[in-house]
Amino acid sequence: MGDDLPALLASLDGLLAGWDRELAKRYPGERAGRQPVHTCYVPGDAYVADLPAQWGAAALAELDRCASSDAEFGLVMGLEPSLAADVRSRVLAKLSAEPVEDLRLDFEDGYVDRGEAAELSDARRAAAVLAAGGGLESCGIRIKSLERPTRARAVASLDAFLGTLLSAGPLPPGFVVTLPKVTSAAQVEAMVVLCSRLESRHGLRGGQLVFEVQVETPQIVLGPDGAATVARCVHAGAGRLTGLHYGTYDYSASLGIAAQFQSMEHPAADYARAVFQVAAAGTGVRLSDGSSNVLPVGSIEEVRAAWQLHSRLVSRSLARGFYQGWDLHPAQLASRYAATYAFYRSGVPTALARMSSVAGRSRGGVLEEPATARALSGYLIRGLDCGAVSESEVTAGCGLGRAQLDQLRITGKFAEH
Repeated sequence: MGDDLPALLASLDGLLAGWDRELAKRYPGERAGRQPVHTCYVPGDAYVADLPAQWGAAALAELDRCASSDAEFGLVMGLEPSLAADVRSRVLAKLSAEPVEDLRLDFEDGYVDRGEAAELSDARRAAAVLAAGGGLESCGIRIKSLERPTRARAVASLDAFLGTLLSAGPLPPGFVVTLPKVTSAAQVEAMVVLCSRLESRHGLRGGQLVFEVQVETPQIVLGPDGAATVARCVHAGAGRLTGLHYGTYDYSASLGIAAQFQSMEHPAADYARAVFQVAAAGTGVRLSDGSSNVLPVGSIEEVRAAWQLHSRLVSRSLARGFYQGWDLHPAQLASRYAATYAFYRSGVPTALARMSSVAGRSRGGVLEEPATARALSGYLIRGLDCGAVSESEVTAGCGLGRAQLDQLRITGKFAEH
């Protein structure tokens, strides 16, 4: 029997060779680089070079007006009293240094349509301002959909935007195009073709243009054949698809959900996100939750109520593995970072203790699976990237540096000291 094992193994290798190749190609694992905690959407014609700083200043002003003490901040944001001072100090620093992690210039629903000529002019102006301003690690444009009524406008505006942007210099790092209202994998395939043609047209290297898809139609969640269309979209992206973003209100409305019940925490939203979370797992395509349209504006009581809601929704998304979301108003940055930092600050002690066990520095009562070790490293890396955790804190707590965490996240093993 032993002599037959090499032949048996060779037979199995032959049978599984095709799937081995497919598995490696279709499920490469986590995408390299930092994922922003949010995407801020602003109308394309309203963009100005210092908009991130303006948003940060506006958020700081609202905190000063509506939650100026640690105790008020903690109460409004739903934080444990022991976390309030720490989280607030980090939020204030973040709003001063890097209030916006990712910016999208919107030429779709958030943009007032005044005709094609005005849109092309606005696209060129926004691109010129973006090129002159710079300084953002991640940015991009949301075009109109590739449905027939808006297809020509989407192509023309993207072409005009890129032409102006690239005439002033290279494509900004982290640049991404948002494609809304996708209903089929065919539209993703068409977007791949569009990106390739625009690269040739504007002198970009192959694969440089990437895009994200908005999950905001029933058709992308469940197709006419009963299959999860979004899974087909993920694999039709040809390496250019970087993210799936949930569209809270378009998706809810398309299901006939009454306006007062449209929310990120509606059961229909949970179902849609669960489907595309599974579809994207292991592919390197990142996930983003949607937005809350209850904005922190008005009286102190109204602002606080909106912060309480937004903080709870962000915390809920984080606990479900959606580490990014949309922000539509400057003051939402306060609750975004409050909830995000609380998520990491509250969980870091346990994560570090468990990671220390993985690294062999301690012996605990929990046997960690390799997949959980990857998840722990991913959690710590995300905390580092957004500023919730410091590298010195991580190293002191588990003995691993950033490079070792990156290695563990990708391979399931960590590099030796």
